[in-house]
Amino acid sequence: MDCSDFNITVVGLGLIGGSLAMAISKKIKTKQLWGVDIDRDALDLAMASGIINKGFTDSKEPLQESDLVFVCIYPKAAVKFIRENMRHFKTGAIVTDVTGLKGLIFREISPILRDDIDFIGGHPMAGNEFQGIQFASEKIFKGADYIMTPSAKSKRANVSLLKDLLFKIGFANVVEMGPEQHDDMVAFTSHLPHIMALSLVLNPMIENTSIYTGGSFRDVTRVARINGDLWTELLLENASYVVKHLDIFLSNLQEFKKAILGNDSVSLRELFSKAQKLKEELDLNADSPGKFKKQGLSGVYQARHN
Repeated sequence: MDCSDFNITVVGLGLIGGSLAMAISKKIKTKQLWGVDIDRDALDLAMASGIINKGFTDSKEPLQESDLVFVCIYPKAAVKFIRENMRHFKTGAIVTDVTGLKGLIFREISPILRDDIDFIGGHPMAGNEFQGIQFASEKIFKGADYIMTPSAKSKRANVSLLKDLLFKIGFANVVEMGPEQHDDMVAFTSHLPHIMALSLVLNPMIENTSIYTGGSFRDVTRVARINGDLWTELLLENASYVVKHLDIFLSNLQEFKKAILGNDSVSLRELFSKAQKLKEELDLNADSPGKFKKQGLSGVYQARHN
C-alpha cells in the first residue's frame, strides 16, 4: 500500500480519532494528514504533538482535497456529517466511519451516497474507558480486531487499500461482514457486557465505603466508567439486538438462581461444566484474547496479518 500521495482527514479527534491519527502519522507515509473537530483545543493539541499537519473546524477545505476520510464521531453525528458534506467530498474519495453501529449508518447513508464516492463502513474493536485526545495512543490498536462492512458497490481495490492501512497501524485481524450481522454480534460482545458492568455497580452494596473487591470484580466492572451520551445512543439505536441478548442472559441467570434456590448441586456443576467447555473452545479458536472465532462466521471473509 502506498499512501504517499494521499491526503487523509480524520474527523473527530477524540480517543479513537486521535489514536487513529496518531497511528497513521507514525506508521503511514502520507502527503498530508489533517484533522477536523469542533474543539479548537483538541486540534491545537494534535498539531502541537505532531499528530496532524493541520487542524480545521470547518470541514469543507480538507474534504475537497482528501483521498481518504475517517469519520470518528457518534453514529447519528456521523450520518449528519456525511449527509451535510456530501457535496464537499473529493471525487473518488474513500469515506469510512468507525462507529459501533453499522445498520443505522448504511440505512441512512446509502440513499444519499454519490456514485463517485466509495463508502466502506468500519468498526475498530479497540479503546478504553476514557474520553478525549489526551488519552489517545496508537497502542490501543496493537493486536486488535477490525470489522469492515463494505457494500456491494465498494471497490475491492479500495477495500484492500484500507485493509492494508489497518494492518500497518497495528490491527491483527480484519473481518468483513454485513451491517446487521455486525450489530447482532456487538450487541452480545460489547453492549451486553457494558450493561452487565453497570448493573453490578448499581448494587446498593457498592455505596458501602468498607467494601473490598478482588480482581474479578474490578475486571468485570472496568467498563462501567462509561460515556453516557455515546452509550445511550448505541443501546437505543441497537435496541432489538440488545434486548435479544439481554433475554438470553436473563434466562441463563434464572437457571443459576433456580439451581441455587433448589440446592441443586448437579445442575450447578452442569452449568459450570458447559460454560467452561465453551470458554475453552473460544480461547482455543483464537490467536489471542479478543480475536474472533475461526469457526462460526458463516459467509464472513477473514484476513489475518502475521
